[in-house]
Amino acid sequence: MTSPQTLDRAGIAARIPHSGSMCLLDRLESWDTDAIHCSTRTHALADNPLRTEGGLLSPNAIEYAAQAMALHGGLLATEGSEPSAGFLASARNVRLSVERLDDIDGPLDVRARRLSGDVNQILYEFTVSNAQGEALAEGRAVVVLNTPLNEPAP
Repeated sequence: MTSPQTLDRAGIAARIPHSGSMCLLDRLESWDTDAIHCSTRTHALADNPLRTEGGLLSPNAIEYAAQAMALHGGLLATEGSEPSAGFLASARNVRLSVERLDDIDGPLDVRARRLSGDVNQILYEFTVSNAQGEALAEGRAVVVLNTPLNEPAP
């Protein structure tokens, strides 16, 4: 059995470490070994867990992109294996063209493309766009894999 080409929110939540309202992606639109395209309307929800008194500020687009990258890693994992644990180590060359995401009409398109990587880290470029295809946020991100977090000494 191969990984599905599209997924709904429940299918996405089952494949990333975020669940409940912290799963920000609504739909996997398409993917291949190099790239992933997701969409969502969670940016408009009043109970979005990233929303502050000032609204859903545009730097949160990086988290949307990071979840797409996590889903991409899960889809690329060898069938029957656990996807590599990872964390977002850095976001660079980030360009934000709006102040807030919660006042964007329509769905957000979230795209990530793997530029390079190995078993320890992956470099992605990402774009979060509005329904008209205008980039709201874009940049590059490094995901570090298989790195245990330091645990306090007993």
